[in-house]
Parts: sequence; structure tokens; C-alpha cells
Amino acid sequence: MKRVGFLFIAGIMAVCLASAAVAAEKVIVYTSLETDETVQYLEAARRDMPDLEINIIRLSTGELGARMLAEKDNPQADVVWGWAVTGMEENIPNGLFVPYKPKGVNKLEKRFVHPKYMYVGIDMYIAAFCVNTKVLQEKGLPMPKGWNDLLDPKFKGLVAMPNPVASGTGFLQISSILQMYGAKEGKEDGWEFLKKLDKNIGQYIKSGSKPAKMTAAGEFAVGASFDFVVAEQKKQGFPVEFVFPAEGAGYEVEANALMKGAKNLKAAKRFLDWAISENAMKEYAKFKYGVTLPGIPTRPDLPKLSSIKLYPMDFAWQAKNSADIKKKWETLFTR
Repeated sequence: MKRVGFLFIAGIMAVCLASAAVAAEKVIVYTSLETDETVQYLEAARRDMPDLEINIIRLSTGELGARMLAEKDNPQADVVWGWAVTGMEENIPNGLFVPYKPKGVNKLEKRFVHPKYMYVGIDMYIAAFCVNTKVLQEKGLPMPKGWNDLLDPKFKGLVAMPNPVASGTGFLQISSILQMYGAKEGKEDGWEFLKKLDKNIGQYIKSGSKPAKMTAAGEFAVGASFDFVVAEQKKQGFPVEFVFPAEGAGYEVEANALMKGAKNLKAAKRFLDWAISENAMKEYAKFKYGVTLPGIPTRPDLPKLSSIKLYPMDFAWQAKNSADIKKKWETLFTR
């Protein structure tokens, strides 16, 4: 009996230890991906890795950057997932990340991968106006074709835009405008343009998606936002249309990185491997204009990429000047 009892107890202990080992396999992930897309991506991740506990904390681009800097000496996350490359470039010198070469990275387009594997790009999103055609008709407003059209006094108070300090979408919008007007050559014309635009802004919002959603609901005529959010509003039946700025649409690449001091290193690397897998890329492509793994088809309800004039964004310049741009914007436009 004693021997049987001992074996029974030993068996229970083995089961408990095995369960503890499984439970210990977890990863803490920071992200700025939109909530609706993150939910869908996580369903796929949990199907592919059912034994991995994935804990997600979602913040806007600027808020996430501030949090990671504040936690630099005691990081609370293992991975950052789907964060703007501009933010990555800005914070590599701050020592937030360490290199990691995830499995399958050689299949990705090289231009989206940091040369020392400090980050790996997964997708891109493009600045777009969400235009409420019903509001335009009610107010007798013309269909805007670009940023310059939004200077028309008829749009006063009827334009919503993301706050670039908090929103990556907002930052790519103003940085594209600044670059268009020669900021890289030291010109101030872009700031003068933004001052004129500010006269018509009804609200600056700490989110890249809310300007589109509020515009779709009829609160504004135009919401400066980004591509797939506008597509979602249109899909849901709201009276909205895409407008990509005729002057050139700014865009951003979203990327992943391994946090320096990650406490769950093995699980973090496993998650990063999955996050560039074909299964993951197929999920991203359901929302995004393009992914970094060649051969993955994009969603059919978005305008063809070839029909959009993209502004050639300089991510290195944006990263280098990010703090100064945001500080000046706050000084000029914080209400």
C-alpha cells in the first residue's frame, strides 16, 4: 500500500509540475495595432500556439513609446508587435530593443527588415480621408481631393484629425506634410500650412481610427485617418468614401521587436517567429494594404495600390526629428 501510495503521490506531483511548466510558457506583448484587428490576429496565434499564454497590452503609438521608455530599466513586456517603424528607429538608440532574427525572416522583403534585425516589418498602412458624403451634401461642400482642399473656409469645424503626439497615424500625416513643404531643407512652409489647416480642425483626437469612425457617424465631414478603417466604415454601410491626398499619401510600416531585458525570452522568440509566419501574414492582409511576405493577396475592397500617389516617406528623418516635431506641434496646436 505504501508503495502504491508513493507512486500515486509521485504521479500527482509529475502532473502538477507538467501543468506548471505549460502555464509558465507565456509572453507579454505591447502593441499599437487596432483592437479589432488584434482580436482576429490573436485567434490565429492561439490556434497555432495553443500552449502559449499571450497577454496583450494595447496603447496608441505615442503612449506606448512613452511607457516603454519609462520602463526601460525594468521592462514589463517581452515583445512589441505592430509598432510604427518611425518609433522603432527613434528608440533603437535608447536601448529598448535587442536584435533577433526570427525564423523565416529571409523570405520577407529586405527593405522592411532592419539590417541588424533590431526590428522586422510586417505590414503598411496609408493615410486616407474618410469623407461622409451625406454631410457633404447637407452642408453643400465639395468633395476634397487633398490637403489643400481642406483649407476652404467651408470646412471650418468639420475636419477631425489624429493628435500626432499620441497617434502614429497623426504623426505620419503631419510629417508627410512637413516633408512636402521642404522641412528636410529647413523650410517652415509646412508649419505655415498646418496653421492654416488648424483653423478648420474641429477636433484633434488621440487615435488614428476615431476620426474615421466619428466622421462615419456624421460628427464631421472629413476624418483624416488611414486606409482600412475607412474601408471598415464603408463595409458597415456608412455613407463614406476614400480620399487619398492628391499631394501624396503618407504611409507607415508596422514592425515587431524583441525587448531588451525580456523576462520570457523563449516565449518571446516563439511569438516573434509566429508573427512573421505565413498564417500571421494572411491575417494581416485581411486588414492591411500590403504585407512584407511576398505573394500574400490583399483585401479586394481597398483601392489598388497602383492608383494611389504615395509620398516617399523618409523614416530616418522622421525618427531623428520626431521629438522636436511633436514638441513644436504641441506648442502651436494643443487646445
